[in-house]
Amino acid sequence: MRAYIKTYGCPLNHADSRIISTVLKGEDISVCDNADDADVLIVNTCTVKSSAERRIMDYIKEKSAEGKRIVATGCIAGSYPERISRLVPGASIITAPNIEKIGYVVRESSEGRAAHIRDYSKVDRAGLLGQHSFGNVIEQIPISDGCLSSCGFCATRFSRGPLNSFSEKSIINAIKFAAMRGAKEIQVTSQDIGAYGLDKKTNIAELMDSIAEIEGDFSVRIGMLNPEHLPKYIDHFIEAMRNNKFYKFVHLPVQSGSDKVLSQMGRGYTADMVHAYLKKIRLGVKGVSFMTDIIVGYPTETADDFEQTLNFIECAKADTVNLSKFTPRPGTRAAALPQISNPEIKRRSIIATKAIHDNQRLLNAEYMGKTYKCRITERTDMSFNGRTESYKQVVFNHDLGLSVGKTYSGKIFKISSNVLYGKVV
Repeated sequence: MRAYIKTYGCPLNHADSRIISTVLKGEDISVCDNADDADVLIVNTCTVKSSAERRIMDYIKEKSAEGKRIVATGCIAGSYPERISRLVPGASIITAPNIEKIGYVVRESSEGRAAHIRDYSKVDRAGLLGQHSFGNVIEQIPISDGCLSSCGFCATRFSRGPLNSFSEKSIINAIKFAAMRGAKEIQVTSQDIGAYGLDKKTNIAELMDSIAEIEGDFSVRIGMLNPEHLPKYIDHFIEAMRNNKFYKFVHLPVQSGSDKVLSQMGRGYTADMVHAYLKKIRLGVKGVSFMTDIIVGYPTETADDFEQTLNFIECAKADTVNLSKFTPRPGTRAAALPQISNPEIKRRSIIATKAIHDNQRLLNAEYMGKTYKCRITERTDMSFNGRTESYKQVVFNHDLGLSVGKTYSGKIFKISSNVLYGKVV
C-alpha cells in the first residue's frame, strides 16, 4: 500500500506530516514522492486564511475526481469536517491530535471505507518521532497541541483543542536524534509556544534550559509566542535566549496596534505592553530580531485604529511582518460582526504593505557592508540561503559551491526589504 502526503500551512503542520510519515513507515505503508503513484492521498490542511482553504478544497475535489482515496487531517479536518464530507462523501477524516492512528485510517480508506476520528487525543506526538528524524538540515519538532487563548478571529483552536504540552523528555529526545541525523536548524513549533508547559506547571523558558544542554552543532529557532503569556517568565526567557544554542529571534504576533481592537479580539495585552516587552528583550539579548503578525480589516477596526497599527509598525521596528487581510472564519466571534468591505480591506492592506516594506528596507540598510556568520540551510537552483545568528536571511550566489549545513562569513553588499545579499569572505 502506498500513500502520498500533501502538506499546507505552518511549521506545525509540516512537523505533523513528518510524524505521519514515520507512523506509516512503522506500519509498512510506503510513502510516495508523487501523488500519481499513491493509493491514498493524505491532505494535511490549513484553515488560517479562506484563500488557502479554497485552494486546498479544490485540490481535494480534483484528486477525488481522479479516483484517489482521500484522508484529510490538519485544521480544516478539525474545524470544518462537514465541508470535506460534503465535497467528498467518501473521504476519511482524522484530527491532528490523533495522527498516531493514521495507519488504521489509511487502510480503511484504501478499502473504500470512510473512517472518522475526530476527538482531542492527549498523545505526546513529539514522542512519535522517536529515532525517526529524516536527516534534513532543517527539522521541525512539535512541542504541544492546542492553546489557552480564545481569540475572536481564530478557527485553529477548534481543530486542536485545549492545550496539551508534550513531555520535556520526548522533546529533548526528538531534538537529540534530529541533531544526530545532521539537522543544523531545529524549529521548535506549536500552535502557541508561549503557552507551552502552563498546563504542567512549567514553561518554554525552562524547556529552553534543557535544550541548551544538548550537545551538537545546531541552532534552535523558537516559534510563535503569543504576548499574553510572556510576562509569566520574560526574565527567564531572556536569560535562556542568550545561550548560543538559540537564534536571537522572537516572534510575537501582535495582530493590531489598537488597544480597542486587541481587546475586542480577546488578545489579553495592549500595544504599549508589547512595546515594553520588546524593549526589555532588546536590552537583554544583543542583536535580537523581531517578527510579528498583523491583521488589517478586523470588523471593528476604524480608520483611527488602522492608523494606530501603522504607528505600531513604524515604532516597533519589526524585521519581518506577516500581514493578513481579515477574512471571517465560520464559528468565530468575529464572523458574527458587521464586516468591513473587501475594497476597504484591500486598500488598507496596500498601505500597510508599503509601510512594512519601507520599514524593513530601512532596518536592513543597517547591515550594509558588515560581515556576519551565516549558516547555510537551503540550496535552490538560484542561490544558497543562510541565516545569521539573529535569523536574518542571507542569499549567496549559487555558483559559490557552498555546503548546506556549514557556516560561512558573509559580507552584505546588497539589501532588499526582505533579505540580505552576501559575499563569502
